[in-house]
Amino acid sequence: MTLFIEQALNGLQYGLMLFLLAAGLTIVFGVMDMINLAHGSLYMIGAFVGAWLAPLTGSFWLALGGAVVVTAAVAVLMEISLLRTLYARDHLSQVLATFALILILNDAVKMVFGADRPLSAPEALAGPVALPGGLQYPAWRLLIIGVGLVLAVLLYLLVQQTRIGALVRAGASNRRMSAAMGVDVPRLFTAVFGFGAALCAVAGCLLGPLLAVQVGMGENILIPAFVVVVIGGVGSIRGALLGALLVGVVDTLGRTVLQQGLREVLPPQWSSAAGPALASVAMYLLMAGVLAWRPQGLWPVRGR
Repeated sequence: MTLFIEQALNGLQYGLMLFLLAAGLTIVFGVMDMINLAHGSLYMIGAFVGAWLAPLTGSFWLALGGAVVVTAAVAVLMEISLLRTLYARDHLSQVLATFALILILNDAVKMVFGADRPLSAPEALAGPVALPGGLQYPAWRLLIIGVGLVLAVLLYLLVQQTRIGALVRAGASNRRMSAAMGVDVPRLFTAVFGFGAALCAVAGCLLGPLLAVQVGMGENILIPAFVVVVIGGVGSIRGALLGALLVGVVDTLGRTVLQQGLREVLPPQWSSAAGPALASVAMYLLMAGVLAWRPQGLWPVRGR
């Protein structure tokens, strides 16, 4: 039971960080109708800028704020200079162009910051915290869960209760009608893209102390983020949150509890081979099941 609770918390933490990535990705895909494979590279840039600023400022939180600003600025320049020319192109052209952008950004980050950089959590949050039941859980992971939940609530209120959110929802439902009603679509696109990059920077800095800050880290997180978007429904913030939590819990529990369970019912040689194989495809099986049941996703945008 202790193992199950610990891994469930790990899955919640992983899912909330996936939500920060998938939220920006699903908004960009839903509003702009653009497939941006370079979205994970913005997550990488945020992590590297945070790792670079942390020793210079002496504060992780100042480094986090600087990473958010720098990453958003890079994203805005990227959108204005390159991506804006791809909106009218087909999805294949967008995939090819943004894949090339991944390679360019990887080399650019390597030249500026190096192949990898260390990033440590604040000392006050480096130790474990005693939870009810005698469970010792890392304080940093608890902080990530708290930050993820707060940002999820704030993002929901922004999208559902503000005029800016109404414009974003209108663009996700019908972009042409939004433009006909007087919405400044290019400015909206730039703001949405910069906001999505800021969320990526937050996720990159928070996950940096847990994962390696290295060139190419964005590609490892990009595929799960796309799985979340597909499961939740393109353009849906609520769907992205639900999909991210499902993927995070299923993936984490699949790598631990599933393998433990197989050892109880299968011979050792079979369980050692079947456990890792099933765990690695658990989130894809989840996606396939959701698409077979609801092809539009769990919580699609109305009118899309």
